[in-house]
Amino acid sequence: MSVDVLALTGEALEAALDDVARLRIAVFRDWPYLYDGHLDYERRYLKTYRKSENAILVGAFDNGRLIGASTGTPMEEHGDEFGAAFAETGIPLTDIFYCAESVLLPDYRGRGVGHAFFDTREAHARNLGRTHSAFCRVVRPEDHPLHPATYRPLDTFWRKRGYAPLEGAVAEYAWKDIGEAEESVKPMQFWIRAL
Repeated sequence: MSVDVLALTGEALEAALDDVARLRIAVFRDWPYLYDGHLDYERRYLKTYRKSENAILVGAFDNGRLIGASTGTPMEEHGDEFGAAFAETGIPLTDIFYCAESVLLPDYRGRGVGHAFFDTREAHARNLGRTHSAFCRVVRPEDHPLHPATYRPLDTFWRKRGYAPLEGAVAEYAWKDIGEAEESVKPMQFWIRAL
């Protein structure tokens, strides 16, 4: 099966956002996010990409069907709780491009799509004059009752791409976990690399 990876901006980005929302709900339901999402929340969250002239959506398509997506914006446009995590790092927000989610259906993993997502977002960041690329991942306890024994973290993949955790850069973000009645706050560790 062949997958086309395309950078979408402007109207093309706007047209794909509901499909991105559905992918986020499906993929982030799994460990480690355990996200119990709904479309209304997703539409509010994805508004950032509608408003930003410098946002990018990298879509992975199989015969025109969106099977994966990766997003990014300049860090200062993404949210106060994320930007605040960099207050003590000495890196200006205006130097950082935030690589937000990367979601890919399980049947398409291990085929280089993840590399294409990062390559495209990093190229976009360089074109914007950014000197750093960053993303964050949720931190869950190893003894969490829903931690699958077969889970393999992506740390090795990220390190091979030049990313490393940034000491002290932790944000807090709330969402509703599977089985929770209300949203709860989770720590999000930032990883960063120079471009």
